[in-house]
Amino acid sequence: MTSDLSEPADELIEPMDEFFVARLDFYDEHMLTEVEGLPETYAEFARHFPPGMQSLLDLGCGTGLELEPIFARFPDLQVTGIDLSQAMLNKLREKFPDKPIELICASYLDYDFGLERYDAATSFESLHHLDHALKLTLYQAIFRSIKPGGSYLEADYMVDTQAEEDHWFAENRRLRAEQGIRMDELYHYDTPLTISNQKQLLEQAGFYPVDEVWRVGATSILVARKPYKPTTDTACK
Repeated sequence: MTSDLSEPADELIEPMDEFFVARLDFYDEHMLTEVEGLPETYAEFARHFPPGMQSLLDLGCGTGLELEPIFARFPDLQVTGIDLSQAMLNKLREKFPDKPIELICASYLDYDFGLERYDAATSFESLHHLDHALKLTLYQAIFRSIKPGGSYLEADYMVDTQAEEDHWFAENRRLRAEQGIRMDELYHYDTPLTISNQKQLLEQAGFYPVDEVWRVGATSILVARKPYKPTTDTACK
């Protein structure tokens, strides 16, 4: 599994916020040196944001590893970052003390992002712990938060086959049953989807087109666009 910081599959799985706090001291080093292709992916990621972007919603922003190349392209960008871990948000703030960043310690699964507030939204290696229903609901909220013509960019761990996806979801169910953890509790265990299933969920949420623009190792970048609102030709009425 590509970005996993956890112990072997039969070890106890941990609540999401506690998992990342426990690994804060070596999180950046792990992501930059131990996950195949991630340094290149961070740089590639920044290239695909829409020209002239002024506002960005960053979901699961963590320590802000993805923001350095984004700020290099958009130095005055207004960023709203949401993450479960206050410790990670503190580290992000230390990296970018002079940038206009609003940091929110909350779950992006139940936070109100607002309506058409952002030119773009993003998540980087954050959503591969969610099931299909949670992702669809989240994508719908993201869609509403983006201005017409804007984009949602996701870089994440995705698998090639349905058999792989089914395997990890089955393992998640097994471990939760053995450890007495309900399926609706937010615990850290990777359940990546296939690229085609990811794209389908984004299209169901209203994004179109949805394109895979990069893949290295098991990490893909998807660019999902929010169409402009249809116009009405009053002259034809």
